[in-house]
Amino acid sequence: MTVIEGSMPGASLRSIDRAAAVLRALARHDREGARLAEVTEAVGLGKATVHRLLAALVAVGFVDLDLAAKRYRLGYGLHVLGAAARRFRIVDLARPTLQRLARATGDTVYLSLRDGDEALCLDRAMGAYPIRTLTLDIGDRRPLGVGAGALALLAFAPEAEAERLMRSNRAARAAYDGFDDAALARLVADSRAAGFSFNDGRIVGAMCAVGVAVHDAGGRIVAALSIAAIRERMDPARRAELVALLTAEASELGRRIDAAAGQPEQGA
Repeated sequence: MTVIEGSMPGASLRSIDRAAAVLRALARHDREGARLAEVTEAVGLGKATVHRLLAALVAVGFVDLDLAAKRYRLGYGLHVLGAAARRFRIVDLARPTLQRLARATGDTVYLSLRDGDEALCLDRAMGAYPIRTLTLDIGDRRPLGVGAGALALLAFAPEAEAERLMRSNRAARAAYDGFDDAALARLVADSRAAGFSFNDGRIVGAMCAVGVAVHDAGGRIVAALSIAAIRERMDPARRAELVALLTAEASELGRRIDAAAGQPEQGA
């Protein structure tokens, strides 16, 4: 985090403490956001100091500013940190999901999570079909948007965040044919319209994959589930079946993640 005031340890610790107070104040206004005056009143600091703190937090992605409404909200960067902190717990929670999907489909199922501007493969389960699509190993990384799971993480992020990510990972995507800016923008738009991502042989020509985002109770993306198969097993009718299975499992996994984190479930 950017140090706001001074360079001595005491000043740095004070700045961190003040920034934490600002974040806690925004957490109490998570749904509607808070104006500068509301944050200032909540933390008991001067307006100029709070404005500098908010500006620094916006710069690192920990706070979002709605310019039209002049309201501040907790940013996606904080969610990424929280997701990263509990990623190994997510693996434990998601393993039964991956195994059920692998048994039901016979294909390879992947669990991915956003880590900065990349998608990180956290786990996979292999089905019984003899031709396996092992295009990712556990621990592999790809730029967001490259592959079905990575595309789901990008496409269903908030629109402004997705656009920023597409700009920031342009150089990393250059290593992958078929994922230039125009192509990726079309893939993102198609994914949003369909409600799922589809990689039609763009990485390995004979292999395709579908993916969906896993959301928590607040609607934030915590992971992505994807299924990869040879092209012959990904015709439109079967693709729809796979998407239905993924969507149901993603919803259930989101509820389990919320319950494990002590958060209320949707509709509770």
